[in-house]
Amino acid sequence: MIDAQKIDMLIQEGEGLAVEFKEQFSPRIVEDMTAFANTKGGVILLGVRDNKTVIGEELTNDLKARINSLGRNCTPPIQARIRQVKNLVVIEVPQGDEKPYGCGAGYFRRLDGTTQKMSNHELRIMFREHEVISFEELIHREVSWQDISRNKIKAFLKEADIGIRKIVAHDILTSLNVAHHDKITNAGVLFFAENPRKFILQAQMTLIAFKGTDRIHIFDRQDIQDDLLTQFNGALFFLKKHLNRRSEIKGVNREDLYEIPLEALREAVANAIIHRDYGMRGTSLMVEVYDDRVEIINPGGLPAGLEKKDFGKILVRRNERIADLFFRMDKVELAGTGIRRMREAMAAAGLSSPRIRQTTFFTIAFKRPDLEDREGAPMKRVGEKLDGSEKSSEIGSEKICRTMKDNPRISARELSVMLGISSRAVEKRLAQLKEAGVIKRVGSAKGGHWEVVDT
Repeated sequence: MIDAQKIDMLIQEGEGLAVEFKEQFSPRIVEDMTAFANTKGGVILLGVRDNKTVIGEELTNDLKARINSLGRNCTPPIQARIRQVKNLVVIEVPQGDEKPYGCGAGYFRRLDGTTQKMSNHELRIMFREHEVISFEELIHREVSWQDISRNKIKAFLKEADIGIRKIVAHDILTSLNVAHHDKITNAGVLFFAENPRKFILQAQMTLIAFKGTDRIHIFDRQDIQDDLLTQFNGALFFLKKHLNRRSEIKGVNREDLYEIPLEALREAVANAIIHRDYGMRGTSLMVEVYDDRVEIINPGGLPAGLEKKDFGKILVRRNERIADLFFRMDKVELAGTGIRRMREAMAAAGLSSPRIRQTTFFTIAFKRPDLEDREGAPMKRVGEKLDGSEKSSEIGSEKICRTMKDNPRISARELSVMLGISSRAVEKRLAQLKEAGVIKRVGSAKGGHWEVVDT
């Protein structure tokens, strides 16, 4: 049941897969009601603007009757719970068990923080087969609240720009819909468990750089067996480490431009994490770098009901909750635009569109351009000095300082993943930077943070 405390938390977290704000009542809220019933259920808060400003709304008998009438006139009827909580009207819509639900305006579904109308073709695809509970929604009965990391919750809240000061794991995970009835779902484990792989063995990402164009000679490998945000960040650092780049001066700042646009790779990594089939045991999400290409290989082919000819035209998500959390962190753009945005980024850089293969695994491949074919300043090869004096250790130090400025509470283990070097090497470099007065540690080793004094 939603109480006053949870209302405050929902408002701070903002709109998402299961939360919609409305300034005041309008008959069009029936579209949101059917969208929630067709997706994962949700709550409509009357009296809240999109910018989280609370203006209030009073629940009168007439208003309650009008909302109930909207629900009864849906096909099948929708039974919503309507209450006054503080100065807001709260409409709780459960996930329906007789999908699809429609209203006079059509059939709707929820994607991230928006309600979207479905076409007849989408309806046939989405509801062709009886829907079962997805892996991410399943309760993991071996996980307790002691297994949840406060630091990972803090990292998520920071990325999502959610200003909640008091960290109560139970309340936050419940409001994010990754915990139900005091139990934590697989999605909650994948995001917030201290050691996700202890409970979900396939919760890992493998990053490999090959010498040549075949899967034979490995010269760098990392296995990230941690939460999904750490996997996302680790993959991007690994790609930056192994891709060629050039620098451009824009104003007073230097900007690194990579041979493959980072926005395309970022979108591809996020989509792979979001659409992965986490129920496939013995698998790992793979990011592979070759001399001629980058491949991102995602366990799990097309979702049930979606055909190859529909790919890129109709969005059917395997993991709605995981997608919602990435949307809240602003790691993905508007729903359904990922493939188009990747193609546009590649075209803008004068590169060919990524190649896609769909089997039991989903593979997207980005062709690496020849260095001499790139326009503008020449690319720097991997491992090449940026100038006559900058050594690899100095590059690492620069990355450490830049990362600490963005995340002062980052751990040595997280730095190890991001830099692609051993924890021992990270500790040695941190000691050198502290001795040189470049960084300093404030507070305890476990609860303190880093400060960059001079970079």
